[in-house]
Amino acid sequence: MWRDDLRGIFYIALKDMKTYYFKPPAISWGIVFPITWILAFYLRNPGDFKELVPGLIAMTILFSTTAAEAVVINFEHRVGSLERLILAPISISAVLLGKVLGGAVFGFLMTTIVTIGSVILLRLHPNKIYLILIIIPSLFVFSSLGAFLCVMVKEVFEAQTLLNLPRFLMIFLSGVVYPVSKMHLVLQYFSYVLPLTYTVEGLKSSFSTGLGKMILLDTLILVLFFIFFILLAVKLLYRKFE
Repeated sequence: MWRDDLRGIFYIALKDMKTYYFKPPAISWGIVFPITWILAFYLRNPGDFKELVPGLIAMTILFSTTAAEAVVINFEHRVGSLERLILAPISISAVLLGKVLGGAVFGFLMTTIVTIGSVILLRLHPNKIYLILIIIPSLFVFSSLGAFLCVMVKEVFEAQTLLNLPRFLMIFLSGVVYPVSKMHLVLQYFSYVLPLTYTVEGLKSSFSTGLGKMILLDTLILVLFFIFFILLAVKLLYRKFE
């Protein structure tokens, strides 16, 4: 049974990437939008662009992993494709994990392009192991968050609206363009319940002399976020098809 689930996860992810993710809208939303957003802040207050790189990578992770979630889940649910997957000889959990894996792999490709481009152009010297420890769990966190939010609603436009709320909230409250330490105390406390805060912190440490223990703590918290979101998403999907 578990072998069937693993094959199902792989082929669902592969199908989604070919059908949805490698399309101009998904690519532009996943990579062009974060770059444009960061450039807007840079042009408003020019400074050391190197300080914006962790936020740029974090935004790329966030937007690329959720770029096509509404289509992958809600559109397929509306046209009946999702139901056909549910009827396949694999578990509902495997179906959802396949959707999440597709988003995570696409996010990895987009994030790799942005990271390598930033490192080469700005001559940065990040700690590669730290980057991997932060980027990989972050990809699964935000892909599973996107899946969870999309499973909550039925229509594509509802999912897109619901996805935008936490995305833009996290941009302003997770240290992407404004340091968490300079925020009001109440906002600082709130920022630490947002997963993107730990992604940004970990990425900043990766590009500096950050402590390994902090990286491991950020990684652990991100893994816990992933488990939390995926369990909620699976539970909601089971309810839909009971």
